[in-house]
Amino acid sequence: MALSSLSLSWVSTIISNKLELHHSIDVPRCAAFTSCNGVNACSREAAFNEESNLERRSLLLGVGLLAANLFSASSLHAEEVPANYKAFVDLSDGYSYYYPLDWREFDFRGHDSAFKDRYLQLQNVRVSFIPTEKSDIHDLGPMEEVIPNLVKNVYAAPNQVATILGMQEKVVDGKNYYTVEFELTSANFSRASFVTLAIGNGRFYTLNVGANERRWKRVRNKLKVVADSFKVLDI
Repeated sequence: MALSSLSLSWVSTIISNKLELHHSIDVPRCAAFTSCNGVNACSREAAFNEESNLERRSLLLGVGLLAANLFSASSLHAEEVPANYKAFVDLSDGYSYYYPLDWREFDFRGHDSAFKDRYLQLQNVRVSFIPTEKSDIHDLGPMEEVIPNLVKNVYAAPNQVATILGMQEKVVDGKNYYTVEFELTSANFSRASFVTLAIGNGRFYTLNVGANERRWKRVRNKLKVVADSFKVLDI
């Protein structure tokens, strides 16, 4: 589930209108009044009250979890999004990032989300993830070993020459991230990209944002904002 805007004002309305909770303590009617007709009547009354309380507690728990997720998303949106960017937040899959304001969403096979420039389709960002038993990006190994292996053996096609332009490691909210800048060059085409990697929620996340190498100098800083904005959210 991806969210672009949130309103939390209705959460209190749900709690007050749907739950109909009272501030007083409920007393079983068979204990408060002497008009219960025998043990069976009181037992039925007590069972009814217990079932009602269980339903209330279940509904409270559900609304509480929903509110927690919404407040989490709201805090993300409360952060100051850079000018000319939008925030993409996917609470169900556990990640968020910024993308240029004038980009549009599109389907990219094998990816969970993707946005591209309106006129330059090769200028785009996309996010994918796969299951993993690892709990942190450090579990894959040192950045200096992991990044070159991925760039040369996973991202580069057999007919492409991979050149790593830079690497960086950072920690955000206790989560570790690797980011690499690289070029892939072939006889007919060259592309430059940033890739940000992270592990969380039992998933290995990859954000890839890039453009044609000929435009890289002009758009590099713009796309670096996207790469640096990627965050893994707890789900």
